[in-house]
Amino acid sequence: MTTIKIKGMSCNHCVTTITKVLNNIKGIKNVKVRLEKGEATFDEEKPVDVNMVKEQIRNAGYEVG
Repeated sequence: MTTIKIKGMSCNHCVTTITKVLNNIKGIKNVKVRLEKGEATFDEEKPVDVNMVKEQIRNAGYEVG
């Protein structure tokens, strides 16, 4: 399981946005975004470039910590 800290989430809409971003990346499954912890976790079906994942989150308007 991979965990990424995310800054800038303030509501369930933010959770939904980041969940969609992560679910659209090939090789990622079991996405869970936790507003109260400020993090997203996911499993990798195949190796995924974490820097690319972080870039996708940044492109959605959030900071990666």
